[in-house]
Amino acid sequence: MKIASDVAGLRAALKRYRAEGKSVGLVPTMGAFHAGHLALMRTSAQEMDRTVTSLFVNPIQFGPAEDLARYPRCPESDARQAAEAGVDLLFTPGAAEMYPPGFRSRVEVAGLSDRLCGIYRPGHFSGVATVVLKLLNLVQPDRAYFGWKDAQQLLIIKRLVRDLNLPVEIVGMATVREKDGLALSSRNRYLEPAERRAAPRLYQVLREIADRLAGHPETAIEPVLAGARRRLEKSALIRLQYLEAVDPETLDPAGDESREVLVALAAWIGSTRLIDNIMVSRHG
Repeated sequence: MKIASDVAGLRAALKRYRAEGKSVGLVPTMGAFHAGHLALMRTSAQEMDRTVTSLFVNPIQFGPAEDLARYPRCPESDARQAAEAGVDLLFTPGAAEMYPPGFRSRVEVAGLSDRLCGIYRPGHFSGVATVVLKLLNLVQPDRAYFGWKDAQQLLIIKRLVRDLNLPVEIVGMATVREKDGLALSSRNRYLEPAERRAAPRLYQVLREIADRLAGHPETAIEPVLAGARRRLEKSALIRLQYLEAVDPETLDPAGDESREVLVALAAWIGSTRLIDNIMVSRHG
């Protein structure tokens, strides 16, 4: 596996791949790899001739009171795991390489970025869209791989690609979970032991909602959500930020007539903010 820390090195490697007629897959990450990241890399390595993984903790997607400074960074172990997963090129730019002095451009996907997490993290998805567009322009992959754990992010990126006619296929992959259902996240390592024991309750409640709604178009959605919110709020360790049912394309609130529903939540457990979601088909 090659490592490129600047745009020149990245482009030199990509030029060789293109000259050889190789297909290219991209896996954008912020590092601190877990099995979810590695699943994306392995899938790209299986499907594409060459796989590029970016490792960049993107400062412009963090708010002023968020965890940029303490976000986990473990470049040596990340590089080892990426190589073992079949990555051909690891792109590890610094902030000055991605955002040189005088950088002023931002990308905004209106209507999707100000819902759900966007209400509580203003500017976050503009930072995500900007860095993803830069990476897609730099690498020009045939496919780019993202996880469904951050469903809102994935939907925003898909819309960005459609709206700007970018010649890349966006591949969404299923959330990878611990045995107890907790969605894998680099931030899980922040959890204290008692918090870690409480965290699987998030997915348990999502499953309970899905069990009530799946295949039952006659069931009203809001009472089910309200009951789920009450159950989560009974935990002394969980501070629910939101729990909503939305359209999986537009993120508009789902109505009782909706047949496909994305149920998404965000919650604080101690000082750690976690997100999760589940897709529900209400066809009878």
